Amino acid sequence: MKSTAGTGTAVAIEVGPDDARWEFIGLRVQRIHAGGFVNYSSGPDEVCLVPLEGTADVESDGQTWTISRPGSIFDGKPTALYLPTGSTMTITAGDGDAQVAIASSRASERFPARLITQDEIEVEIRGAGNAARQINHIIPPEFPAHRLLVVEVFTPSGNWSSFPPHKHDVSNLPDEADLEEIYYYRIDPSEGFGFQRLYTADGSIDHAWVIRDGDLVLVPEGYHAFAVAHGYTAYYLNVLAGDEAIRTMQPSDDPAFAWIRETWSDSSKEGLASYRDIDARVNAGAGRRS
Repeated sequence: MKSTAGTGTAVAIEVGPDDARWEFIGLRVQRIHAGGFVNYSSGPDEVCLVPLEGTADVESDGQTWTISRPGSIFDGKPTALYLPTGSTMTITAGDGDAQVAIASSRASERFPARLITQDEIEVEIRGAGNAARQINHIIPPEFPAHRLLVVEVFTPSGNWSSFPPHKHDVSNLPDEADLEEIYYYRIDPSEGFGFQRLYTADGSIDHAWVIRDGDLVLVPEGYHAFAVAHGYTAYYLNVLAGDEAIRTMQPSDDPAFAWIRETWSDSSKEGLASYRDIDARVNAGAGRRS
């Protein structure tokens, strides 16, 4: 799916369970002009509001929270907000334009609203070498929610992520969870591109897409992996949910590529705190604009 271009208050891209032909998750990316506002109702969904740029106040059920992102998506962690089912809200942009991703999942249990501060968002460096990437855990399994799981992934210049290729389409705990997944991508600089592959073991599905800034991909089943072009940084927002008895993101690697994970060690990540550190170590300045 492609985002719509433009400025002002508008929906850039939106998908829900009915559009995706699955049970649980959705995503809406909402642009809000400076000082403008939108009204939104979560209905049967629990939601997480992740600011992609700018600052916005969110008023719901007599409370007001401020969500924000310092600079661009690529400049730092957000302050996000979780709201339960049945929440009606008004989202008002601050002095500048704002862009807010509303990640959602059908839920039958209700949890308290909660502001998610930058300090609460754990940063993980996952992988090694040119498969190292930065993960921001916004709504991890231990978060008090029913089904919704949300992470941000930053893939530095020329690297792979969601690697080794893995899937989560069979309920076989503790080895694999059955989870729907959405990828929403941003590329820096925006003229760059990446590649996303999605395939099944029997070959009935085997697709590869050129990914551009603002694209969205649905992952109902199958192994998947991503790579970004040299000289560019990729961001994607992952939204996941399923109906497992426990909250988990447990994947199952493609057996053909599972050996790669065994070559990674904690020592390879020493001194790395962000995707920029990974880029500096792997590329040593190559592919970086002056």
